[in-house]
Amino acid sequence: MIRVLTGFWSKVILSALMVLGVSSGLLAVDHTKGTLVLGTEAVLRHFNGAVQSGSATALPSTQIFASPLRFDENWNPQPYLAESWEFSEDGLTLTLKLVQKAIFHDGKPVTSADVAFTIKTIKENHPFQTMLEAVASVDTPDDHTAVIHLSKPHPAILLAMCPGLMPILPKHVYDTGENIKEHPANLKPIGSGPFKLTEFVAGEYFVLEKFDGFFIEGRPLLDKIVVRILPDTNAQILSLENGELDGIPMINDVRAVQRLEKNADLIVTNDGFEGIGAINWLAFNTKKPPLDNVKVRQAIAWAVDRKFIIDKLMLGKVEPSYAPISPGSPLSTTEVEHYDLDLDKANALLDEAGFPKKENGERFALQVDYEPEAEFLQHNVAEYLRSQLKKIGIAVTVRSSADFPAWANRVSNYDFDLTMDTVYNWGDPVIGVGRTYVSTNIRPGIMWSNTQSYANPKVDELLNKAAVEMDPKKRKDLYLEFQKIVVDEVPIFFINVVPYFGVYRKGLENIPTTIWGPLSPLDQVHWAGE
Repeated sequence: MIRVLTGFWSKVILSALMVLGVSSGLLAVDHTKGTLVLGTEAVLRHFNGAVQSGSATALPSTQIFASPLRFDENWNPQPYLAESWEFSEDGLTLTLKLVQKAIFHDGKPVTSADVAFTIKTIKENHPFQTMLEAVASVDTPDDHTAVIHLSKPHPAILLAMCPGLMPILPKHVYDTGENIKEHPANLKPIGSGPFKLTEFVAGEYFVLEKFDGFFIEGRPLLDKIVVRILPDTNAQILSLENGELDGIPMINDVRAVQRLEKNADLIVTNDGFEGIGAINWLAFNTKKPPLDNVKVRQAIAWAVDRKFIIDKLMLGKVEPSYAPISPGSPLSTTEVEHYDLDLDKANALLDEAGFPKKENGERFALQVDYEPEAEFLQHNVAEYLRSQLKKIGIAVTVRSSADFPAWANRVSNYDFDLTMDTVYNWGDPVIGVGRTYVSTNIRPGIMWSNTQSYANPKVDELLNKAAVEMDPKKRKDLYLEFQKIVVDEVPIFFINVVPYFGVYRKGLENIPTTIWGPLSPLDQVHWAGE
């Protein structure tokens, strides 16, 4: 049974635990005997990765749900729920053969009907609309065969079947006619993955326990995973140093990493994040005056000193990012305008745009938001913008959000001027890049869609062509042209590559180093000697 504690009773119980000397948000945990205690800053809304993107959801979702495929450290697909897969000669049909002994946590078998239902659910509800756009239909000739028909070639279809992007949902649980984004099972999930959710206190912690019926024999190796939600990075570090945590699977505060690297009891690694391809950027609400004027957006880009941000605010430990595709991708480019600092050009553009300085030296005012859990990457930059943009006559107010859901609600419903954001490429532009720029993905209430309301028919055309182009050189040329246009029109100002690290207590073995890192099943992780 899953215990979900919210509201009054969660506060009463947590207060009692504090009186008894137990850390807030964490029931007494034995760190031995196959238990792993992790810390995260991400406040998740629910556990259903089929309708919600991001690491907050993917970290637990990839443990609770199994997917058709998983990937190794060399970008190669590996069997998971699908024991084999085969394309037709024309590349428009993909046939999956499912393992025959996989069951959900409630004991019901995993069948091709669940695969078909999940694909339909993802296509209709996931913010990555381009990810499964090419899927025309799914046939289920028998319980263990799913035949996926594509309306056009899809070079990223196998990547789309990884644990973080295609958690297979139980049709018998979710197909009830309710709004799946609000479905009760999102908070009490039933999957077929190596762990099952047994307890969840919203905003505090959740507990995953070994699923004895997992279809891969001998796995998982851990008995329990406890994840504490600690939005403050310093709290995570102290908890790790004090022995209250065994690891922090994703940390991007370089100052914290430098500190933790000096601890002889810890392992610090940046292996296994290639598929994420995260970029830290400043996004513009392109439909909101004066940001609907491209010259205003360009002026802001010329006024922001990327080099200062990287060298001073981020201690020179991050790589610059100049374009929509992460530098780690073979499809990325630096052959775009870099917008190196030029205040004269910025002022001239604002004059041309019809926003002269008033007597007080101001042209207009803007508000900048930032993701609340990203203090190092975003809050510091947002505060920097306040002083930097004042130099060109823009008065900036920094607006904070109470938590991630509050910020996401503002941004996804266009209640912002500027916002800092960290967005993943998710391995291929079809999956994680196009969603930000195609005009068909302007969808209110959907986070990490085209929340900038950016629309350019030529960009739509280029992304649509690249999404079906199987020739690597032609595909790269299409993405190059796309990136040049986006950088010129500045719906987003790209700042830096996000430096992700995992930090774990020594003795923990088989830490995931695949392209998805900790957003992979932890079914082989164990303590030395256990």
